[in-house]
Amino acid sequence: MHYLILALVSLAVTAIGFRYYIHFFSVGYGFAISAISLTLFILFLPIITLPNILMVLLLFVYGIRLGGYLLYREHKAPAYNKRVGGEIKEGKSMSIGAKIAMWVSCAVLYLLMTSPLLFRFEWGPLMSWDVATIIGIALMVIGILLEVFADLQKSTAKKKTPGRFVDTGLYRIVRCPNYLGEILLWTGVFVCGCPAMHGWQWIVAALGLLLIYYVMFSGARRLELRQDKSYGNDPEYQSYIKKVPIILPLIPLYSVVKYKFLVA
Repeated sequence: MHYLILALVSLAVTAIGFRYYIHFFSVGYGFAISAISLTLFILFLPIITLPNILMVLLLFVYGIRLGGYLLYREHKAPAYNKRVGGEIKEGKSMSIGAKIAMWVSCAVLYLLMTSPLLFRFEWGPLMSWDVATIIGIALMVIGILLEVFADLQKSTAKKKTPGRFVDTGLYRIVRCPNYLGEILLWTGVFVCGCPAMHGWQWIVAALGLLLIYYVMFSGARRLELRQDKSYGNDPEYQSYIKKVPIILPLIPLYSVVKYKFLVA
């Protein structure tokens, strides 16, 4: 029954994408994660423990911030608004069948990604602090903070030099700190569920984690292609991309353009 309730919540919130299809995986993503975390809190309120409260609170805040930030940027940032406007225009020609497929796929993905917490909560009230819980929550906090500061630093840099790529702050460590934050956040969610998972639950949780990894690297490839088009002739940009890894710090992966299986 818990799975059905969470699935319906995810479908209901993600349906925001029927207005603008990009909202299936942007605004709908953030708000769906918040809705799922809030539903988990309500469903398991009688037996919820402090670590579990922290987990759902972190996901709720993360989703609200992300969804709100994307809505704000969509309406207030001229460059982003122009690009999104083009995608929205293209989406108007998308068939209802394609939109339904995207809607269901996104809703299922969000359910898979949050499944480790459901498995943990179903384990019962005895689930409390342990090594996996501490590590998982720490990764979630670091991931969220990375995203918050990356957004702030990029916004500040773009106000100073709108036509230049960002290579300050966290962007000196990796070129896509937001995506690194996402990876750490969802890795933390997975780790939090590890003490409780068994059998087929490992497959479900691992599938959700691998899919979000794929989405993040696909997003990095899409961003790299866009930046290459905008700044490719800039010697400073060429120097920057040869020295700073694209998404994982200390790992010499500087480009993912050649990996065409990452849908751009």
